[in-house]
Amino acid sequence: MMQSYSRMQASTIHRHIYRSQKSTDGNPAFGLAPNTRENTVFIVDEASMIGEGGQRSNEKSLNYRSLLDDLMEFVFSGTGCRLVLVGDDAQLPPVGESESPALNETQMRRDFALTVATMRLTDVVRQEMDSGILSNAHRLRLQIDEQNIGWPRFSLEGMADLHRINGHELQEYIEDAFAQHGEDHVAIITRSNKRAQAFNQQIRHRILWREESLEAGDRLMVVKNNYHWLASVDNIPTSLLANGDVVVVTKVLKRFERYEIEFAQVEVELADAKDWGPFEVCINLSVLESDLPSIPFAQVQALQDAIAKDYLHLGSKSAIIKAVKRDECYQALQVKFAWSMTCHKAQGGQWTSVIVDPGFVTEDTLSTDWLRWLYTAFTRAQSELALLNFSDDFFD
Repeated sequence: MMQSYSRMQASTIHRHIYRSQKSTDGNPAFGLAPNTRENTVFIVDEASMIGEGGQRSNEKSLNYRSLLDDLMEFVFSGTGCRLVLVGDDAQLPPVGESESPALNETQMRRDFALTVATMRLTDVVRQEMDSGILSNAHRLRLQIDEQNIGWPRFSLEGMADLHRINGHELQEYIEDAFAQHGEDHVAIITRSNKRAQAFNQQIRHRILWREESLEAGDRLMVVKNNYHWLASVDNIPTSLLANGDVVVVTKVLKRFERYEIEFAQVEVELADAKDWGPFEVCINLSVLESDLPSIPFAQVQALQDAIAKDYLHLGSKSAIIKAVKRDECYQALQVKFAWSMTCHKAQGGQWTSVIVDPGFVTEDTLSTDWLRWLYTAFTRAQSELALLNFSDDFFD
């Protein structure tokens, strides 16, 4: 997205600062890439998403690293390099954290001994106030800044880009949005993985008329980092399929069952890098059919133990572990359908048309965190925003 705006080369943080490394035990491994730049300014957008991992307070390992730690080390290991962090502190903070550390001036000075200069843009230009999306997002922003924990109030009058719809109108609205903008430019943002799963299944069955559990054309979001499948693809300059990456299925090669789990060998391409071409991956289909965000650890461990039994003939524990880590079923991608998602998964992305589903909202729901959720959801929309099942309490 930044590449199209700036007309300059852009990359995700993970793809730029990390490089895959060989591991003796077969585990996927990565390390910091060398920063060979000199006198370079690195600009990082959506910096509110850069966290300390959400585990720092409980993490006792001296080897623990956060994304923020690694970004700082990478940038400032270069000669004369500088860093500009661009973000919106009214948006959701990283998962598991109460605020965005990368946008906290005091914390950045304290933790990294940096000279920090900050600037906050507050003026709203006229073009924004003519937009229903931006003017109402501005209302939300002011409410968050003022810590006014009450019902947000929205205005629809004269706003051609802001719509209020109910559940009976939803299917027709999605069909029209797909026809006008294309299905890759439409998103439904909701509060839970269970709701996202329900929306995705309705879209597949009732709008796209797909009957199989996985078909060509399906849009999938990676929900757990994977370094296995791209490691051997020569024409792709990264080995990382990152949490949040979207891939599009171009061909389903085969389905098979092992360890009482269904898998599919498929050909996919990255939605934001189709010029890299298609590549093959194995997908764990149980994740697609689950309301959970990813496979629980206990199930991952059970799968690992089952796979290990197939390699007992290798003898040594190290050889068995190495074989397990290379097994296609162990390395199978964890993915969810990508038309509907939670707000944390949507954060950092933008779509031409966005539908926001707040779920059941009462006065007890209202909080600063909830207002941040709503503000983040609003600001994912570029041209068209639909408010699904919002009660009268929300409107002037």
